[in-house]
Parts: sequence; C-alpha cells; structure tokens
Amino acid sequence: MAARWGLRGKSIATLLLACLLALIPAVLLGWKAVDDVRRHFANAYAENYTLLHMQKIHAPISRELALAQRFADNLALRQWLNDERDPRLQARFFEEAEGFRQDFADRSYFVIVDASGDYYYIDATDAGNAMPTPRYRLDGAQANDAWYFQITRSQEPYNLNVNVDHELDVTKVWLNVQVREDGALLGLAGTGFELGDFLNAFIRDEAEGVTPMIVDRQGALQAHPSLERIALGSGAGDVDGERTIHALLGSDEQRATLTAAMLAANGSPEVIQTLWATLEGRERLLSVGYIPELDWYLITALDMSVANILDQRWLWPLLIAAALILGVLLTVIALATERLILAPLSRFKQSAQAIAAGHYDSPLPTSRRDEIGELSQAFSHMANQVQRHTRELEEKVQERTRELELANAEMAATQKKLNDSIDYASFIQRAILPDQQLELHLEHHHGVLWKPRDTVGGDFYLFRPGQGGYLFGVVDCAGHGVPGSLMTMLARAILDHAILKLGHEDPAAILNETDRQSREVLRAEELPASVATNMDIGLAWVDLDSRKVTFAGAKIGLYTSDGTALTHLQGDRRPLGHKRRIEYRNQTVDLRPGWTYSLCTDGFFDQAGGSEGFGFGNSRFEALLRQHAQRSLPEQMKAFEQALRDYQGNLPQRDDITLLSFRFTEQDRPPGSDPTTPLPAMAGATSQENV
Repeated sequence: MAARWGLRGKSIATLLLACLLALIPAVLLGWKAVDDVRRHFANAYAENYTLLHMQKIHAPISRELALAQRFADNLALRQWLNDERDPRLQARFFEEAEGFRQDFADRSYFVIVDASGDYYYIDATDAGNAMPTPRYRLDGAQANDAWYFQITRSQEPYNLNVNVDHELDVTKVWLNVQVREDGALLGLAGTGFELGDFLNAFIRDEAEGVTPMIVDRQGALQAHPSLERIALGSGAGDVDGERTIHALLGSDEQRATLTAAMLAANGSPEVIQTLWATLEGRERLLSVGYIPELDWYLITALDMSVANILDQRWLWPLLIAAALILGVLLTVIALATERLILAPLSRFKQSAQAIAAGHYDSPLPTSRRDEIGELSQAFSHMANQVQRHTRELEEKVQERTRELELANAEMAATQKKLNDSIDYASFIQRAILPDQQLELHLEHHHGVLWKPRDTVGGDFYLFRPGQGGYLFGVVDCAGHGVPGSLMTMLARAILDHAILKLGHEDPAAILNETDRQSREVLRAEELPASVATNMDIGLAWVDLDSRKVTFAGAKIGLYTSDGTALTHLQGDRRPLGHKRRIEYRNQTVDLRPGWTYSLCTDGFFDQAGGSEGFGFGNSRFEALLRQHAQRSLPEQMKAFEQALRDYQGNLPQRDDITLLSFRFTEQDRPPGSDPTTPLPAMAGATSQENV
C-alpha cells in the first residue's frame, strides 16, 4: 500500500529542506515575527471576540426588551392597572398577556401594580389560570423590595437589573419597563432570564484564557463566569464597591485607564477599546465594547499565557516567511505552495461559491486522499444539510404566513365590529342634539361648533323653547370617547327631568336640582376613586318679553360682544358633582339687538398648539369674539373652527369642543306671542366685565 502523504506532511518536508539552508537567520527572524504577530493577533482576537459576544448578547436581549416594551404599552394592561380589582379588565389583560408569555424566551412575565404594591409573576405553571393572584405585596420598609422604589423614582423608561427575588426564590436578569399613562406611574412590567441560563448562553465560554464580563456604567459586574462576582441589585442603584470591575484591577492608574476606555467606547460604540492591565494578579489584555441599547459594557479579559492565540501549526509558515529573503527559498516555497495548497483550494473555493449561490449540486474535489479531500467531503455533507434545512424552513415560513394572514383577517373583522358599534353610538348621541329644534325656532339666529375628540364624546348642547323665551345650554361631562358619551345620555336625562320639574326661567335652580339628582344617581361612595362624574354646565334663559338674559354656570361662562365691547359673565368655580357642594347663582344681562351671546366648553381654551404647544387660552378666544361678532353666526362658526385648526397645527385634539352662540334682533318676539303687541323698550346692558 502506497504511503499517504497528507497536506501537513508535504508542508513539513518542504520547510525542513529550507531550514537546512538558512536555519539560524530564519529562527531569529521567525521568533521576532511570531512575537509581533502573536500580539497583533491577540488584539484582533480580543476585539473580534468582544464584537461577536456583543452581537450574541444584544440580539436576544434587545428582542426581549422590545417585546417587554410592547407588553408594558399594552392598552389592556394600562386599563387594568388603573382599576386592579375590576374582574373584567383583569380577565381581559391576562388573556392578552398569555400571548406575550409564550413569546418571551423565559415563558414568564411579571406585573407590579403601583397603587397596591401587588406583585404578579406568571410562568408556565400559571398558564391555565384565568385569574392569577399576586405572589406577594411590595413594602417600602422591606430592604428586599427597595429595588422597585429605586427604579420607579428614576425617569428611565426601562431598566436591566440582575437580582434575587427572595419571595420567588429565583435569580434572574430582569427586564423592568415602567408603565405610565399621561406621565403618571401605573406600575412595572417585564420578564427575565434565569441567571444561570444567561451566563451559560452568553458569558461562560469554552475558549481558554478568555473571561467575558458585563458591567454597567458604574462598573458594577452584571454578569461574570463566577456567580460570587456578580453585583446583584446594582441595576436598581444598589452598587457594592467590592463587586465592580475596578475592584479587580491592580492599581488606581489602571482603574483610571479603564474608566477612560469605557468613556471612549460610550462615545464610539462601533469601536472596541483595548488596554493592558493586571486583573486578579495576572496581566491581561482587556477589550471594552459598549452596547447602547442596553447601557452595558462587555469587557473581555484575555490571558495570553493561557489562550491559544497563535496555533503552533503557524510557526513553520512564519519561519519560512522570514526566510523568504533568500531568493532560492522564495522560488522553492512559492512553487510548493502553489502546487500543494493554492491550486486545490482555488478549485474548492469555486465549488463553495457555487453552493453559496444556491447550486447545491456543484461538485467538490472529494477524491483527494488528504486534508483537502476530507474537508471537501465534510463541506459536501454540510451543503446537503443546509439544502434540507432551507427547504424545511421555507415550508414553515409559508405555513406561518398563512396563519398570520388568517389572524389578520380575524383582527380586521373584530375591528370592523368595534368601529360599527362606535359609529352606531355616535348616531344615537347625535340624535339627542337639538339641531332640528334650533333650525325650526331660530333659523339664522344661532351657530354651533361641536367637535368631539373621538367618534363619540362627552360634550353636548341643549335648546328648549319656553313661554316667553328660549333656554340655551352647553354641557361638558367628565371623560372622552365611549365613557364620556354614556355620561352625556345620563346628564341629558337628569337635565330634562330638572327642566320638567322647575321650568325654563331659572337656570340656577336647574343647576342645583341637576346637581342634587346626579349625586343621587351617581353615589360617590359606591364608585372607584379613579372614576370622575363631574359636569361643567352653562345655561342661559333668554326672555324676549323683558329683553333680559338670565345665566347660571358651573365652570362655564357667558360671553357677549358687539365687536367693540365684550362682557364675560363667569360661572361658579365648581362643577356639578364636586365633593364640596355650592349653591349656584343667577346673573342677568340685557339682551341687546345685534350682540352675539356665546357659551363654550373648556376644550376650546385648552387645545394645545402654536410654536410652544400652549393652550389656545381665553385671551385669544375673546379676541376672536370681538373680531367676528358682527358677522353672521354660521360665518362666525367657520371662522372659529378655522382659527382653532390653524393654531392646533399637527397636534392632536385634546378634548371635546362645543361652542353655542345666539343673537336676537329687536323685532324677534317670544314663541306664541301676538305680533300686534308692542315690544318692551330696550334697556341699557349692565356689563360685569368689559375687556
């Protein structure tokens, strides 16, 4: 049987022949070259190792963090945190949260209710429980719970913290995301990685002489192959000086150098910083990388005396490279390398490129009886595996795509049902508005600007003709959207009952009676503290016989203007349903021909806009009243709407907006009056506030 000469044997034989000619200079030059290359490769190895592990850590944790942020921003979660004891909201949230739990890598999540301190932890053992109960309740006086209060005092939207939960008896890398609504803290939500699994997946490595570590911006060790080194709880601000990267260094100068490297990495996350330092009594090459999304630093400590930086098989090629100064050896080595290595590898490269392009049937040089032949056989087997896995993956993607399309169709159908229901509610709400009565009795004597923030809203206006005049009013109920619209139906019923009981002529009495009835219907002691039932109301009785306007308001005023002068009758400062009752009072102003009388809810004044994002304000509103007071009322409404739209710009509407204006001439008579009866003389108006 013929002797088998492998690639290694052929290379060694060639190198031995060259060393016989120039052994001494080759050894000297080779030794120096090896040392320089070894240091160069050590830097490159440390940098590449750090970059690789940064990506290895960043991708899964960023994915979990993004999923945790979506989970914390879930509408069902915020609604439940606003009313933890509502079983309907609780059931809805835990039903939606189950989908998130299955997507989390740890198959678990937690929720902390800030109002009660209840700590919910849901994992696979709780998957079938529709109404889980809190695992425990946080207490600010307990040292083990201090992490929560330290985190929630910060303004950071999320936080990563390695900590022991003594109640659950687990140690995890916790992803904590604050849940806020309109700036108010509702609680904390997120997930975590088991610390042992996290270390095994991202930190513990079989590479000899390499110690990867994760530290935060204070240098506290968040992850280390040795559990005793980890600064548990440091992510919440509790930093133990003995469990920092700085405590492992040999001198203050090295600590300062490391701090500077961390600052440089923070400023340029794409660049890995390297430095030499004494770590735990041994000289190490430290490489520092920064992960901005996690606010973590990955520090790799490379011990060159242990790490296999330069494979010993490279020594001979390096010595030969040093001897290339000899012309004879240059020719011999070049020819041998071309024939024994480069030509076969070139053919192997062409086949590999064809496979990379998707041509899996491309032949490989598997007939050789050396290492290249063995490598070709292994690569061919790998190509077959890749082809099979690619086909299986494509089938799974197609199946998943079909499932997503079906889910999207179901979601679209559900959304349509919700929209149809809200549109129907809007139709019902509009039915209570007195538009037909206003047109029938007043024609061009009135103008209305009604802009609910959502499809339905909490504002409405009313109009009632009575004996000798008309009753006008605007109402702003607490809440927006569907809750606000339901309040309008209740408020309308209570107002109708009060008007039926007391008549139209005494707005203050109507307000007092409405306040009394609303307190009986909506008992404050039976409602959650978060549910508001207040109502802002402005009522104006226009007596055409006496040519007087009697007004009473709860946080809503009456504006009158002829374009030059402006009168503002301010309503009482407390809304209906306020915890401190008051007696609402009537105010009287003359009904002047040609003057415009307006009632407006606070949504107009509070609308944000302009260059600074401030509210529209009373002064701008009063300027508009003067500017357009002599125009027809429909034109006034268009001018007010356009001015509000121009000021609002691209900002969203904040609140429901209602503006009701009316105007009477000297010839207007009371409903049902005798046109032959002379009108009373017009008295001079008494202005309570001329601006």
